Amino acid sequence: MAENQQKLIHTFGALAELGSEVSQKQNFQEMMRTSLHLLLGSLAIMRGGIARYSRYGHELNMLVMRGLGDDFPLSLSLCYEDERQFLVNDLYPIEVAQAKVLPFFQIYDQSFEKKRIELLVPLVIRDEIVGVILLGEKANGEAYSGYDKEIICAMARHIGVGIAQRNMMAELERRSDENRKLYDDLRMTYKDTVKAFAAAIDYKDKYTEGHSVRVGKYSEIIAQELGLEESEVEGVAVAGYLHDVGKLTVERNIINAPYRINAKESAELNKHPAVGYEILLPIHHPYTDVPLAAKYHHERLDGRGYPDGLYDKEIPYIAKIVNLADSFDAMTTDRPYKRRRPANEVIEDLQRNAGKQFAPELVTAFCRGMLKEVTGESKDKRFRRLLGREYMEAEGIVPILKNALNGMNATSSLTFVSPD
Repeated sequence: MAENQQKLIHTFGALAELGSEVSQKQNFQEMMRTSLHLLLGSLAIMRGGIARYSRYGHELNMLVMRGLGDDFPLSLSLCYEDERQFLVNDLYPIEVAQAKVLPFFQIYDQSFEKKRIELLVPLVIRDEIVGVILLGEKANGEAYSGYDKEIICAMARHIGVGIAQRNMMAELERRSDENRKLYDDLRMTYKDTVKAFAAAIDYKDKYTEGHSVRVGKYSEIIAQELGLEESEVEGVAVAGYLHDVGKLTVERNIINAPYRINAKESAELNKHPAVGYEILLPIHHPYTDVPLAAKYHHERLDGRGYPDGLYDKEIPYIAKIVNLADSFDAMTTDRPYKRRRPANEVIEDLQRNAGKQFAPELVTAFCRGMLKEVTGESKDKRFRRLLGREYMEAEGIVPILKNALNGMNATSSLTFVSPD
């Protein structure tokens, strides 16, 4: 009686320890190794192993083994009949000697006999096979009793739950990876669509081909120099690409006029920001401020812009960024009635209009990015690709940029740049 009581206490102790092991261990392989050790130790079983079931390959893959040797199969195939019988048996042990009718035991009969495997315990959790436990003979040579099998069944449930949890986590990770890839693919598709749309906008204006794409890229540069988060940078770039979408409704002869257009034509052209807003507003953009950039990218800090004559803080920040990018491209691109302006004039214009047309911190960020590239601090060559090598290597561009940065109101203690 005392011996059975001691055995019972030991078994329940092992069960409690196994439950704790399954619930707390982060390392799956270590959890399985410890679980097998507890199971074998609780009933003094000589050898055994735990295998995980793959429903895709219809096979059992050994996770951990003890005392089975290097020649024991690491992968064991199952047929439909084997799987059906395992499900019927649930967690109750199958005696190998009594199950020779199943194909599984016929195929692996020699391996089981050589290693003296006596029991196979299907690990069935929520009507699904997650694995099996293989058990050899007991150290005392006695047959497994009904009590032993009940204990094995209880411990097997813990092990099965541990494998099921691992499977669930792996499936969640797989789905998360798939969702992440799907999101990345959708985001890339969206960006490609935006760029294609920008190209379509520019196609209507033969004199400013590539304007929308360049404005998108300049806007992106400004956002990056401001240190905005990646998603915000992407939103600013999209706003730049689509800022002129309203021009699709403007007469081609006005857009392509090889002269300075008159007041009536100018009034017609100046409708494009509001039209662009109306076009973009119904679209569910990943970046909600994109329509606002289309509507307000011609507003000025001093209130002299259009369409609403907004002042400074009334203007959405994304529109301020696109406004600077748009103006810079207009000044650095050949038009039918004027050549692009040299670098020194453009930089001086940006400095002169900082606080009037442009937000000073945006001009600072833009000039800072250009300076980093011409001095070699940045290797990106973003401006060179857009403006050309000769433009970026114009004589005196470095001191001009430094003077411009130092001539604007400092937005931080780090704004001042040594002219040396």
